[in-house]
Amino acid sequence: MKTKRLNRRDFFRLTATAGAGALLMPEVAASTLAINPADSNASAYPVRTLGRTGLQLPILSMGVMRADNPNVVRAAYNAGITFFDTAHGYQNGQNEVMLGNFFKDKPRDSFQIATKGKFDYPLKDTFEKDFTALLDLSLKRLQMDHVEIFYTHALDKVELVTDERVIALLKKFKADGKIRHIGFSTHALNPALIDAAVETGVYDVILLSYNFKLHNLKETDEAIARGVKAGVGFVAMKTMTGAVEDAEGKRKIDSQACLKWAWQNENITTVIPGFSNFDELDECLAAVKTPVLTEKEKQYLAMLSTQEMLFCQQCGKCRDMCVEHLPIPDMMRAYMYAYGYRNASLSKETLLELNLPEKTCSNCGKDCKVKCTSGFNVARKIAAVTPVLRVPDALLS
Repeated sequence: MKTKRLNRRDFFRLTATAGAGALLMPEVAASTLAINPADSNASAYPVRTLGRTGLQLPILSMGVMRADNPNVVRAAYNAGITFFDTAHGYQNGQNEVMLGNFFKDKPRDSFQIATKGKFDYPLKDTFEKDFTALLDLSLKRLQMDHVEIFYTHALDKVELVTDERVIALLKKFKADGKIRHIGFSTHALNPALIDAAVETGVYDVILLSYNFKLHNLKETDEAIARGVKAGVGFVAMKTMTGAVEDAEGKRKIDSQACLKWAWQNENITTVIPGFSNFDELDECLAAVKTPVLTEKEKQYLAMLSTQEMLFCQQCGKCRDMCVEHLPIPDMMRAYMYAYGYRNASLSKETLLELNLPEKTCSNCGKDCKVKCTSGFNVARKIAAVTPVLRVPDALLS
């Protein structure tokens, strides 16, 4: 039986705003520069030490999350990028499979891998068994006996960082040789998570959202400095605030300026921009070759700092305002993936993990009580992104 394809008219009927059509129209980008491995290598880039891990990493690494073309990974590797970040859930596991197939014939000391795994909380009785199986499957996909860093994924509460059962299992993974270093990732922008991690003495690395739009930048920088003093290494993600410079997602951001801004903080060891095509890689390589912010770039970022963009501050205040107590910060992240990154598949993947009610926002209709501190029209954004849940995977970018 043939699969019925959803045409553009059908999809527009599903969406609450015409802008949702962008979900099916990803930007097409081909390489404009040929990457020659002889032109660039890791030694040509500034290198920093990742806390007590001792790992020496170029300040530019690769977030593989959106990439599905192994040739982009090859170009990054040949250009001198040595650290590659993935996760158990990315592309339903195919992201790890792609990396495993690419690196299976490469010298193991020529690259470092980080992957991540999520767990349900409160912890189930089967947590240890389930989480061990998750890591073992990741290693099988990667065709490796260990990864350099294993992160517990997307933590947003202190109790998730400090839970004794979680910590005990992470220590076991390390003792068994399956992971070299323990970390956690967070989108929450909560300095208390960093302090809690330092207090445990267990976490070697923290992967966090870090960019020029942070409302609590001073507090975050101070917490990072405390972490570095305690030997924790820091890796930055979401440095490009959603890849666009406007709230509608129409104007591409100056990615070089964003990367250079993050590198100003020497406590950030490396950044993991999620480039997925050759043009985006070229921009990142151009930035790392001249990593100091120019005056023009400083002015550009200062201008953007007061404008509404797609990056959600993840403050969580919206949850209490919402009649249904929806996980709005995560939904705003899914919106950013769809309209900033032009990656509807990742947006759907993110929404599916939230186990949203069947009829989202049915209790309040147009009378949304949420007043976002960043000025987001939350109801409009939810209406624009949730229809992706009803689109077949085969039709998504």
